Amino acid sequence: MIDFLMISTRSTKRGVIEIYPKFIIKKSSDLMIRGGDFYAIWLEDRGLWSTDEQDALQLIDRELDKYAEENRKNFDSSIKVLHMWDSESGMIDSWHKYCQKQMRDSFHMLDEKLIFSNTPTNKKDYASKRLNYPLEEGTTDAWNKLMSTIYSEEERTKIEWAIGSIVCGESKKLQKFMVLYGAAGTGKSTVLNIIQQLFEGYYSVFDAKALGSSSNSFALEAFKTNPLVAIQHDGDLSRIEDNTRLNSLVSHELMTVNEKFKSTYANRFKCFLFMGTNKPVKITDAKSGLIRRLIDVSPSGNKLSPKEYKAVTKQIEFELGAIAYHCQEVYLENPGRYDDYIPVTMLGASNDFYNFIIDSYHVFKKEDGTTLKASWEMYKTYCDEAKVTFPFSQRIFKEELKNYFRDYKERFNLDDGTRVRSYYIGFRTEKFEDKALTEQDEPEHKLIEFLKQKSVFDRECADCPAQYASAKETPTSKWDEVSTKLSNLTTSRLHYVKVPENHIVIDFDIQDKDGNKSYELNLKEASKWPPTYAELSKSGQGIHLHYIYAGDVSKLSRVYDDHIEVKVFTGKSSLRRKLTKCNDLPIATINSGLPLKGEKQVINFEGVKSEKGLRTQIKRNLNKEYHPATKPSIDFIYKILEDAYASGLNYDVTDMRNAVLAFAASSTHQADYCIKLVNKMQFKSADQSAGAKNDDAKLVFYDVEVFPNLFLVNWKIEGEGKPVVRMINPTPTEIEELMRFRLVGFNCRRYDNHILYARLMGYTNEQLYNLSTKIINGSANCFFGEAYNVSYTDVYDFSSKKQSLKKFEIELGIHHQELGLPWDKPVPEELWTKVAEYCDNDVIATEATFNARKADFTARQILADVAGMSVNDTTNSLTTRIIFGNNRKPQDQFNYRFMGDESQIFDPNADLPFTMGLEDYDEFTQFDKNHRPIFPGYTFEGGKSVYRGEEVGEGGYVYSEPGMYSNIALLDIASMHPSSIVAEELFGPEYTKRFNEILQARIAIKHKDFDKAKKMLGGALAKYLTDENAAADLAQALKIAINSVYGLTSAGFENPFRDNRNKDNIVAKRGALFMVNLKHAVQSQGFTVAHIKTDSIKIPDATPEIIKFVTEYGKLYGYNFEHEATYDRMCLVNDAVYIARYATVEKGFTAHQADGTMITGEFIGDDYDEIDRILTAGLTDGYKHFSDDGTIISTIDSQGRTLVKTFSNDFLTCITVLTDPDGNELGRTVRSFSDNSSTIITTDSKGQKLVKKFSNNMLNMEAVLTDAAGKELARLTKVFSADGKDITSTVVYGK
Repeated sequence: MIDFLMISTRSTKRGVIEIYPKFIIKKSSDLMIRGGDFYAIWLEDRGLWSTDEQDALQLIDRELDKYAEENRKNFDSSIKVLHMWDSESGMIDSWHKYCQKQMRDSFHMLDEKLIFSNTPTNKKDYASKRLNYPLEEGTTDAWNKLMSTIYSEEERTKIEWAIGSIVCGESKKLQKFMVLYGAAGTGKSTVLNIIQQLFEGYYSVFDAKALGSSSNSFALEAFKTNPLVAIQHDGDLSRIEDNTRLNSLVSHELMTVNEKFKSTYANRFKCFLFMGTNKPVKITDAKSGLIRRLIDVSPSGNKLSPKEYKAVTKQIEFELGAIAYHCQEVYLENPGRYDDYIPVTMLGASNDFYNFIIDSYHVFKKEDGTTLKASWEMYKTYCDEAKVTFPFSQRIFKEELKNYFRDYKERFNLDDGTRVRSYYIGFRTEKFEDKALTEQDEPEHKLIEFLKQKSVFDRECADCPAQYASAKETPTSKWDEVSTKLSNLTTSRLHYVKVPENHIVIDFDIQDKDGNKSYELNLKEASKWPPTYAELSKSGQGIHLHYIYAGDVSKLSRVYDDHIEVKVFTGKSSLRRKLTKCNDLPIATINSGLPLKGEKQVINFEGVKSEKGLRTQIKRNLNKEYHPATKPSIDFIYKILEDAYASGLNYDVTDMRNAVLAFAASSTHQADYCIKLVNKMQFKSADQSAGAKNDDAKLVFYDVEVFPNLFLVNWKIEGEGKPVVRMINPTPTEIEELMRFRLVGFNCRRYDNHILYARLMGYTNEQLYNLSTKIINGSANCFFGEAYNVSYTDVYDFSSKKQSLKKFEIELGIHHQELGLPWDKPVPEELWTKVAEYCDNDVIATEATFNARKADFTARQILADVAGMSVNDTTNSLTTRIIFGNNRKPQDQFNYRFMGDESQIFDPNADLPFTMGLEDYDEFTQFDKNHRPIFPGYTFEGGKSVYRGEEVGEGGYVYSEPGMYSNIALLDIASMHPSSIVAEELFGPEYTKRFNEILQARIAIKHKDFDKAKKMLGGALAKYLTDENAAADLAQALKIAINSVYGLTSAGFENPFRDNRNKDNIVAKRGALFMVNLKHAVQSQGFTVAHIKTDSIKIPDATPEIIKFVTEYGKLYGYNFEHEATYDRMCLVNDAVYIARYATVEKGFTAHQADGTMITGEFIGDDYDEIDRILTAGLTDGYKHFSDDGTIISTIDSQGRTLVKTFSNDFLTCITVLTDPDGNELGRTVRSFSDNSSTIITTDSKGQKLVKKFSNNMLNMEAVLTDAAGKELARLTKVFSADGKDITSTVVYGK
């Protein structure tokens, strides 16, 4: 337990035990207080400290829950945990009081040393972050080229020494700061950017001018995160009012920090300051403390060409770990190198002096040198003529002049032999001439040399599994069956190699202007990368660079650039290869420079604000209204689409793609460029539009009809008796007015909304008809992204029952009228009114269906509220948002595995001379080291799954042994598919946890544990758990969400739940393979398995021991079995049809058919009302409670009605009583059974009696219904064929 927490209990007046946190007032090693408030907490599971207070609250809550769970059995009464998240518990106030008033400051600054990706950590490291690269030796070619060009060796050493001191952790002891001084374009920002890359997360930016200001009391706020490095790219210390603060900061003295809106606190900052400036740091005698602290760095003035500069800075990203290591070595070589350094360059420069050099430019250029004496005289003359107010002294003049000459000699011999003092040599003309950089060719990288020679890869990977390719150029065998190694193969033949997971390949597949792979372009690009082993691809035109990646390959993005792919070989993937030519370099190791998954650029959106505006902009560009040339217009379209996509605007202009592409191809000189840019354009937003939010508007039901010459919109306001309004060929303005309402349609998201939106945009009747035809025919690119936003909700979409509106009309008894006119022909004008009247029917039917499916709509409202979206969003999108948040591509975190991979079996008895599974189970009950099941021998080929010698269904396992059985236990897995998802952690740790919370919340609601459910999903469900009716609605909503998830994991269309690797439907397959194992396990115990259907098993002659065995076996795989029923007798006809009689006779006699329908043994006459139905068949929902002896079964449904069944001790008599929520009796029945259960007599509250008699073979049944006077009302006779396929029923009413 965390050391500042003590868990206590107390009893309320009602006897409830409250479990709550007490905070110990003592110095803590797990908690830090700074500035009179929370600062950080230690998280053992991460091995890091966290400054996020929410992490502290969650950690305390976990300790409370853990204590409650461990001690639940020790309390006699109910318990209540007072969580930190619950504002009503008052615990959060106690926490704030503890941190802010009761505890004194006690903290250690975090992140005072660098933590590299390969650095182990513990609590005393006080680390809260890591760098994303390891510290290790490597090549630094790009760094060397850059630094040796823009800086001299001496100046370069200064920078590397400073970087090295930070890497070593010694910078906090040094009283130094560094100023990169020089004109614009000399490389200051380049170096500072690299320093930022090296210390990502450990640096902050600061304002040097604020540090030198005596009036800025918040100047130190920039250092509140305690950075190891502080950077300012363009600083100004030319006018220091007071250098006390700067001196103290650089000297790491204890300083008082004043943050806005927080109490002051003392701290000793450990950062090293870097500043770039083109202004000298002003140093006077009075403030000379800076002299011994400042290290100035001046550029050489040399530059790389733009192309060379770009190539070098790009490659430096791959060298970060090696650069840090190199700089560390530079520092360790001489830690005291700059102890006595004096920055002479900063001792006098001014703008007046620069003007003097310009004035004397031609003299200095001609002589290419000067003496101090001569130049000093020139300077004095200049100052007199220019009226310089504060001329330099000769001492300052002497030092400043050195910056404009290449060398300075205290003693120098001129060409005529004269010896002079203080001589300046080599005037730097490049500082003043506008010298246009000569356009140079791209730097000459040494091209990779490919030869026919022995392969380094063949040698290094000789022991890797390998196999030849088949005739179809695919692997010949499954990797589990491959025993050959690469050394066994002739590698000049096409083959596949299973390389180590950290072995990656950069695949260059660049094409020329004709679209063909280009060896020359690939060679040129590949040669720019860090040198490593390389091969030509199978075609001979592409190039493969091989590297060992020192980071986490699972985080690498698969795309580096256009036609440059990062190939990663994890799981069952392998390298396809055919050796022709290669180079002779070893396989190099890299640890940075490659893009990671999820990296995004943020683009400001200042352009169009709607799809309509976006279309207008595109059209105007196609018409060249903004620019007469094609290329600028294409650039403009690309920009506005990029901005729209990045802004989150919902749009879909894919129908305009062909027009844009044709426009691009029409470019006279830039067609290739334009076409390539069009292929990159985002013609559709990532998400469809959310629903309308006009919640105060009236609810309006509507329908549209489209003919070649007629467009109809019929609508009515919600409510009985409201008239239907008919709009014939409405204008865009009229449509805009209609859209002010909350529109409700039937399947409107896929049709009506888009027709309305098209009219709003000005489509003619003919254009509407063409659009309608495309939608009906299922054409692509015919939907508008913003049109989904037109409706408030879609009845078809939220209904859990998917059928046509016509079928709903029939079920609801609504008169349906066929129009009788062809849809593809113009409608005579005289019939327009008749057609409009016909449309009234669909509007009325839509409202009636909406009311009939109100429970589904309530569930949709709940899901929309929890997701923070609208009721117009689909169930799939709502569920996606609840589980994945705003992550559009969560598959990066998904887990998938092949469940037949025997190499993953974790067997502690592997060294034994025989095969065995877990104790008490066979060798097929196997698990990996993470306790995930392995199914040895399982194969999936050609869309078929085979396991243990039998074909396993792709949707679930079905098995049967037809026959007559008795005492059959029906055991069912609770939520099999969701349990499989959770057990496999299918969506990764974070998202599977969210899905599991939905699942557990529904279970908690089902068992009326509302307090537990309230904590799920961050408390988002609490407001729906105010009473049992609301809870029932929430349970239905969660059920809909849960059911949609499994469907999406196995769907054929792309969606966030779909993993393209999941070819064999792992969710259903896991359960199916488990049921195969369960069947064999039960049979091995000496029991017959009569029937298995997906998630249930029927075991005849079941004993408590076998039921316990099945339950325990299921838990091994993460499944919970429920004993759903026990049948006294069962006739199993085949794997889909059986007839059974319940042993607990509350349900009587049932028969199941192949189509899923159930035949009940009761005969219910037409005059039976709802009460009689419940008394006979039971309540449709609710939770059952059983007495200890099993003689009383009570059920309370969502309406508060109670059904109590009381059995006699011999279970031959059952009295069933139904009461309303107030306890008033609504009805009762009395049932009596013969000893062999062949006769069942039921008497209801009206005195009617139903007598059922069964034959011994259960193939004949007769039921007779009589009134209270004994008069026969009806007689039912049923005869079942032996195979169960035929059922003959005869009903006789009265006589």
